[in-house]
Amino acid sequence: MSGGWNTIESDAGVFTSLVENLGASNVQFEELLTLEPSELSSLQPLYGVIFLFKYPTDTPYTCSETPLDGTFDHDAASRIFFAAQTIQNACATQALLSVVLNKTDEVDIGEKLGEFREFTIELPAEFRGEALSNSDLIRETHNSFARSSPFADETAPKGGESEDVFHFIAYSAINGKLYELDGLQPAPISHGECTMESFPEKVVDVLQRRIARYEATEIRFNLLAMCRDLRVRAREFGDMELLEREERKRKDWLFENALRRHNFVGFAGEVLKGVVETKMKDGKVDEWVVESLERRKKAEQARRAGQDVEMGG
Repeated sequence: MSGGWNTIESDAGVFTSLVENLGASNVQFEELLTLEPSELSSLQPLYGVIFLFKYPTDTPYTCSETPLDGTFDHDAASRIFFAAQTIQNACATQALLSVVLNKTDEVDIGEKLGEFREFTIELPAEFRGEALSNSDLIRETHNSFARSSPFADETAPKGGESEDVFHFIAYSAINGKLYELDGLQPAPISHGECTMESFPEKVVDVLQRRIARYEATEIRFNLLAMCRDLRVRAREFGDMELLEREERKRKDWLFENALRRHNFVGFAGEVLKGVVETKMKDGKVDEWVVESLERRKKAEQARRAGQDVEMGG
């Protein structure tokens, strides 16, 4: 029986470090800010994209006969890596694996992922999903990138309106076709003939049609591209500026991921304790409290008047 899976962010640094910690090398993720084929093409060689969207909770999501776009390719499930999602919150890593485990000719996935793929590739999709959910390596690596949550929100309304739910899926050109790999669907979804070169234009068309099905006010989408490590390209072409930029980006990702693993409640408490002790030594606790209350009072008055006020001090 597998343990719990936590939610992780749709973030290029998180996904890059996640796939590297699983054993793959010379791969990275880049966040795309526009749906322009040229932006995707600039990242070639491109292995696939991972799309985050609002999961429709008010209409049926799956259909055994035909998807809203494309066609189910049930035979493909035996030829490519496709796993049914069998546990909550695993869709981010499942989408990542749906790309990288189908790109073993181009990507060094490492020993552990290689063994996992070899063990599961002959299994039906639902058994692959169970194997993924029960993999200690994959689950623990996934959970290591979850944000620390030291507090439980007990003020959330009970039995009220449910929160929005989001879901990750993958798109990749595999065996000459563009596939949508979604573990909540009964099979891979084919969107027609596709090569690595035509992938940027074709996947953008599919994504634009998908986004168009939402209300115009819905903007909560995120798209990550899986490509070759851009530092490899920089070294091949002697582009020192790109190499320096990418090395700096990796350092930033390392720092941000370290912050995600820790909560700072204890640290904040010690800082506050130190401030109070200093004020007590100076005999200015009462003065400090009065000043703080005055600032709070002015801020509240300004808020009611629709004004801005500085909360400094």
